[in-house]
Amino acid sequence: MFNAVGIDVSKGKSTIAVLQPGGVVIRKPFDVKHSSCELNDLAKYISSLEGETKAVMECTGRYHEPILQVLSDAGIFVSAVNPHLIKNMGNNTLRKVKSDPADSRKIARYAIDNWAELRKYSIMDATRTQLKTLNAQMDFFTKQKAAAKTNLISLLDMTYPGANDLFDSPVRDDGHEKWVDYVAKYWHVDCVRKRSLKDFTESYRKFCKKNHYNFQANRPEEIYVAAKELVAVFPKDDEYKQLVQMGVEQVITASAHAEQIRKEMNRLAQTLPEYNIVMSMRGVGTTLGPQLMAEIGDVSRFTHREALTAFAGVDPGVDESGQRRKRSNGSSKCGSPRLRRTLFLVMDSLLKTKPIDDPVYQFLDRKRSEGKIYKVYMTAGANKFLRIYYGKVKEHLHKLEMEDEPRSSAEDQDSGQSLVN
Repeated sequence: MFNAVGIDVSKGKSTIAVLQPGGVVIRKPFDVKHSSCELNDLAKYISSLEGETKAVMECTGRYHEPILQVLSDAGIFVSAVNPHLIKNMGNNTLRKVKSDPADSRKIARYAIDNWAELRKYSIMDATRTQLKTLNAQMDFFTKQKAAAKTNLISLLDMTYPGANDLFDSPVRDDGHEKWVDYVAKYWHVDCVRKRSLKDFTESYRKFCKKNHYNFQANRPEEIYVAAKELVAVFPKDDEYKQLVQMGVEQVITASAHAEQIRKEMNRLAQTLPEYNIVMSMRGVGTTLGPQLMAEIGDVSRFTHREALTAFAGVDPGVDESGQRRKRSNGSSKCGSPRLRRTLFLVMDSLLKTKPIDDPVYQFLDRKRSEGKIYKVYMTAGANKFLRIYYGKVKEHLHKLEMEDEPRSSAEDQDSGQSLVN
């Protein structure tokens, strides 16, 4: 006999129901607050149940993590599943019921129906959760950085039009960009053209040395001549200077935070077993690789390739009925939007670098040459990339498991021999 504990998680509290096969109710739904005292009491109650017990809850943002951590530390089998799976499970009723007790019973029934396939939460899952949290923060600061850049460029259009296009240097590890540091000093076009060329050249040389940028002898004259033709709407006043410099600070701050999180994500991703395999794939680097690993999670929880593409929402839908067969269907888009965005960035990287020996790029190029529209061939390429990702990572994890098994057996034999001696 086994017990299925269904946990419907919400902010600050959870509703728990305990069922057995055949619809036997061990305990009616009851509420538990997310306090250390009540969660520890819950862990003791679940541990006291006779027979095999498994607890199941939905991955609801961050709300499920306290109860997940407490139950896992107590040695209880606990599994966190995708809410979409439980939502699509049949209710076998015409009534539409949405309440915490009903949801907890539904989760418990899901646990009973999928007992053998339930996956236990592990320490490695905690690392992946941290990585996913960092990726969410990375996405937040990236959006902040984009908004801050847009705001700064709109201010520069009034004081120094086109200053953001003067340099195309990539972002440094400290979050600085050359054009942003440039407009912090030369925030108005008069800061350039009201000086002599010789004076500006020397000033620009000192700027490059102070901010650790390469100095090119021909660049000062090019910038100076271009500045002569520009029209500034705002005068060179301290009020506008303060606005521009505040905009510069916003960009640098958001960029620095994003770069710091990117480094931490890469460091944390290196502790995962599939890191080297993911890094070896074309179009993936120290930024996109950890983001992929964060959003995909443990590949072994997917039973086949199609499950992963469905999770990402890049799987083609099926629209067939009777004699009607629709040949072209849009993607489901029911998965993680951050994962789809990362996949599109990987596809964009492949299109820019053009690795002719890479199967994903070959597939993308073929679909593009067939006249497929942008979204179609990018989504199809993301689908193919995920299939290859699944195969490579799954095979690598399987090899690691096979290597660990003989070592464990040998350790057991050595331990038994030492006891005999």
